[in-house]
Amino acid sequence: MKELRNEKGFVKVVLILVLLVFCVYVGLQFGAPYYRYSAFKSDAKEFARIGLGDVARTKTMLFERAKELNLPIEEEDILVNVTDKMVHVSTAWSETVELFGVYQKELHFTVDIEE
Repeated sequence: MKELRNEKGFVKVVLILVLLVFCVYVGLQFGAPYYRYSAFKSDAKEFARIGLGDVARTKTMLFERAKELNLPIEEEDILVNVTDKMVHVSTAWSETVELFGVYQKELHFTVDIEE
């Protein structure tokens, strides 16, 4: 009897592995911007609480954190307003995710916090 090379399911395993690697790649490409957004937003909440109403200090801390996370934000793009006992932090940016040079998706992020 003649034995086929695919008898043990080798091609199926390879296809599943390729699909799994592709899914992980896409997940990392899209997950990284969302992670940076989430980290910046939680830090912005914290800085708004500990800034004690000092607009310049809060803005500087936010800008330094944005640079650590490699966010495309300039210091002028971060708005910090203090009214009564509330601190309002607002900023927005966009990032482009590219997959294999074939597909591009622009992601828009907005942080709007009142503490």
